[in-house]
Amino acid sequence: MTAHGRVALVTGASRGIGRATAVALAESGMRVAVGYAIDEDAAGATTEAIIAAGGEAIAVAIRVEDPEAVDAAFRSIEAGLGPVEVLVNNAGVTADGLVMRMTDDAWQRVLAVDLTGAFHTIRRATPKMMRARFGRIVNVSSVVAHVGGAGQANYGAAKAGLVGLSRSVARELGSRGITCNVVAPGPIATEMTAAMGPEWLETVGSLVPVGRAGTPEECAAAIAFLVSDAAGYVSGAVVPVDGGLGMGT
Repeated sequence: MTAHGRVALVTGASRGIGRATAVALAESGMRVAVGYAIDEDAAGATTEAIIAAGGEAIAVAIRVEDPEAVDAAFRSIEAGLGPVEVLVNNAGVTADGLVMRMTDDAWQRVLAVDLTGAFHTIRRATPKMMRARFGRIVNVSSVVAHVGGAGQANYGAAKAGLVGLSRSVARELGSRGITCNVVAPGPIATEMTAAMGPEWLETVGSLVPVGRAGTPEECAAAIAFLVSDAAGYVSGAVVPVDGGLGMGT
């Protein structure tokens, strides 16, 4: 599963699944661009952890909803590390609310970051992947894409859209040595969910067949496999990391 020297970009890598993924890819030998939108300090902490462990990483500001910002970030990565060969689209936001009360801004903001942002990075990364005849793309979706979520019409639509986007890219670029897959996490224990208190964990335990929330590292392990040489014949797949919550959907 090692891929020494390859350049990877992980968006939304300041914390949670993104941070765990950046660390896992660095441990496999990749040089990692730690993408962040706002929290430069947290992205710096991710980068420092990778470097302290003997890896190579740089922090890169990237607002995925802005194509010009995406281009600038990629130019920075290309100058500092080289062309992006592995792309993990993990950046995402939420703006929950009942559909009858959801504002246009809440709808558009979530779609712009969670879905259109992935399109922007894929569009920017794939020309050089095509020339190299190698590329690995993983888009981080959610179990909500398949089972729905009350108050999450915007988020569910965006995360479901990632499946269609990924499978279209997989069909379009597979002959050029590029794979595109989806990881669909279920409830994951992060700093954000920790603030929701013990009641959240109890609810998760009652709904998820394995009886607990997942960890960012468990998601990162699935992503690390999908971008490895060992997964060269896996493309267009949706890999659930949800403790069985979405089985059968």
